[in-house]
Amino acid sequence: MKDIKDLKVLIDSKTLNNRIKELADEINSFYGVNNPLTLICILRGAVMFYVELAKHLKMPVKMEFVTLSSYGNSEKSSGKIKAVNLAIPDLENQNALIVEDIIDTGLTLDFLLKFIKTNCKVQDVKLAVLFDKKCARKYDIEPDFSAFEVDDKFIVGFGLDYNGFYRNLDYVGYFE
Repeated sequence: MKDIKDLKVLIDSKTLNNRIKELADEINSFYGVNNPLTLICILRGAVMFYVELAKHLKMPVKMEFVTLSSYGNSEKSSGKIKAVNLAIPDLENQNALIVEDIIDTGLTLDFLLKFIKTNCKVQDVKLAVLFDKKCARKYDIEPDFSAFEVDDKFIVGFGLDYNGFYRNLDYVGYFE
């Protein structure tokens, strides 16, 4: 277990919350306040970002959750998606916004975008991420809404974990 004393602050709580509010404003402008939106949270990592983002959205919002994993207990993706809970209701002719904590290789989001487009009859699906780690991208996916770009650090906090721990931090940090 890594010691929290060794954790360096990358983005403090105030900066995170201000940027998430700005991102919500971008999403409000894009969809408009009269167009319902289904938010799809990828558990567990995105939950804090998802909740904070949802607080600032002005349109009618329906909240859905899926559980996918490609990491297990590692700092690197396994290269395989494990769909723990993929129960998404019919989204026929609806707008959906997938909310994810971080996009790195793009494997998880490539899987979920294809699944939703193929199985959910969605009118439109977009992607909002808290962190975009472009340097790790292996799939041709770009988020439609992104709060921060990060380099090749393993980050924790604000939903992101290390072996299940540190998700509860109200800031994002990294271990040297």
